[in-house]
Amino acid sequence: MLKNKHLISLKDLSKDDIIQILDLADILKKEKQNGVYRNDLSNKSLAIILNKPSTRTKVSFELAMYELGGHVINLNYNDLQLSRSETIGDTANALSCYINVIVARTNHSDLIQLSNYSKVPVINGLSELYHPCQILSDLQTIREIQPNLSKTKITWIGDGNNVCNSLILGCAKLGISVTISCPKGYEPNSEVFNYSKKISQNNDSNIEIIYDPNQAVLDSTVIMTDTFVSMGVESEKEIRSKSFLPKYQVNSRLLKNASVDYVFMHCLPAHRNHEVTNDVIDGSHSVVWQEAENRLHTQKSLLSLILNDK
Repeated sequence: MLKNKHLISLKDLSKDDIIQILDLADILKKEKQNGVYRNDLSNKSLAIILNKPSTRTKVSFELAMYELGGHVINLNYNDLQLSRSETIGDTANALSCYINVIVARTNHSDLIQLSNYSKVPVINGLSELYHPCQILSDLQTIREIQPNLSKTKITWIGDGNNVCNSLILGCAKLGISVTISCPKGYEPNSEVFNYSKKISQNNDSNIEIIYDPNQAVLDSTVIMTDTFVSMGVESEKEIRSKSFLPKYQVNSRLLKNASVDYVFMHCLPAHRNHEVTNDVIDGSHSVVWQEAENRLHTQKSLLSLILNDK
């Protein structure tokens, strides 16, 4: 059961929880395609707190709540007394008096404090350590294309960032093998990696790091990447570009080593002709827009399961 459950990272969800979210997301997607909308969250309210830029997370959560019959309040730090030094705990307690669920995009330490004090569920809309909602939509997308997940082989090319951390957590729980290919010094969080590797071994899959991207993509069925310069590390742009380019750019030359029916995924926004070339992101193997659309369906599912009393 997900009722009243925080989602700070995919550590908070069991394998059965993830499958439940994905199964309902599939149903909700089909219902929307047929013009069917539920009213499950009538009289429920969602507060979105953004301390960092957002397009897909903001729009998809707003629309998800609307399509389930609920209400959304958009906030940023300048709207809140946090900007005048109110504690996160006091803010969390105050918001808990009014709303039913909080989605926050902020620093991970602040997110933890928010969830510790909040009397209503808190969902991580992105922190520097995790991006769980993105990976739920990625897993829905992969299942749509490659239903037999035991035969899926994902290769992540690029920075071992928050999306990468969440990817290996989610895949470990579902028994999907993942190879990370990145420059030395840009690996995923070591604690997350070791935790995920242990789980994956119990689920007959493997999480590994292969530094050579040409070797890493061999026979891969899913190729994923993200920006080399995430929010908060903009000052490292020059040194990161030198570390990642041209070796870790996803381009047609690199992808010749992948499975013939591979798909390409990117959580967006993309820095075109930087981490990925235009011909790849716009090519026939790319499913980035299907991936982006599924943010709506998985977040509708997540909200419904967390808030629905039925």
